[in-house]
Amino acid sequence: MLILSIKGEIVMDRMDWTRPNWHCDSGPADTSADAALVYDDDVKAETDHLYERVKDVILPDEWPVYAPLIAAINRLKKERGAIILAHNYMTPEIFNCVGDLSGDSLALARMAADVEEDIIVQAGVHFMAETAKIMCPDKTVLIPDMRAGCSLAESITGEDVAAIKAKYPDYPIVTYVNTSAAVKAEADVCCTSGNAVQVVEWAAKEWGTDTVILIPDEFLARNVAANTDIRILTWKGACEVHERFTAEDVEALREGHPGVVVLTHPESPVDVVRAADYAGSTAGMAAWVKNNRPAKVVLLTECSMSDNVAIENPGVKFVRPCNLCPHMKRITLQNIYDALRYNRHEVEVDETTAARARISIQRMLDLPKPDSPAQFDKDRAPVEVELV
Repeated sequence: MLILSIKGEIVMDRMDWTRPNWHCDSGPADTSADAALVYDDDVKAETDHLYERVKDVILPDEWPVYAPLIAAINRLKKERGAIILAHNYMTPEIFNCVGDLSGDSLALARMAADVEEDIIVQAGVHFMAETAKIMCPDKTVLIPDMRAGCSLAESITGEDVAAIKAKYPDYPIVTYVNTSAAVKAEADVCCTSGNAVQVVEWAAKEWGTDTVILIPDEFLARNVAANTDIRILTWKGACEVHERFTAEDVEALREGHPGVVVLTHPESPVDVVRAADYAGSTAGMAAWVKNNRPAKVVLLTECSMSDNVAIENPGVKFVRPCNLCPHMKRITLQNIYDALRYNRHEVEVDETTAARARISIQRMLDLPKPDSPAQFDKDRAPVEVELV
């Protein structure tokens, strides 16, 4: 497990820790444009209210670096009629200071379908930008760095799914939204970690079968299988952030931080989910902290998630082990600014693929929206899951 910037038990006091340099290089910036981005009285006036929001997770010395870009991005959005969709794993200066709509993969998919602005900037990874383009084919969708990929999306191809369909023609294929447009086009319906059990049970009923193929995340599939009576087949893919957590990590956290509440994601191995106190999507974890207000909590997920949840929950103590997603961290204020200023980098999905993928996504979105985020029952015994 990668542990970043831990100094004992960390309360969200900005002086207790130092944020690492997470920003990945995304190519040369436009230095002539940068020259105009200075922290002056005008920028300070424009951004002071935003710093109040993030002051517990961004050091005062960092803010003058971020503030000129934040001010410029927020101006450019108005000038260009643009909106920024920010995933929960974005760093706090992006998530809280330039993101207009934010959430997990399911929330972003719903939001993308309803966006009115002409330009969408996806502060997230490539499959999210593709999803936005599929749902909004007439809009310009930009991703600040084309290299912002996903280990899950890269673990399976459309050709792989076509081969699975040929081998198992009677079983519906549910694909995690963390996949390419080509994979979604071959699948029957999409899901996210927040609705996977619901989608699997709907698909089984709709197809009149007791077996559903859930791809590509093996650990999500195994955790879903333990929470439904439907037989699950899956693919051997994994999220490089969550697969590295172990049950031993959970035990060590409890020993080192007595009384800590451990929340994890269903992309984690089954033994991690069973060892935790709660397992759910990023939206589910955020809602759990807000509703339960634990004295001390750890989120076993991507690094920026704790920052963003902490901002919404002052006074909660966050123990801060995490695993870094190198793909999410390719998105920076600088390349968001460049995307808006220079129309970088436009995401396209061919019309035939988009039309087929849209069916899979829309089937997911048409299902009843739950009253609260789904929770995985960690006490249900694991069941056998076959790999396709």
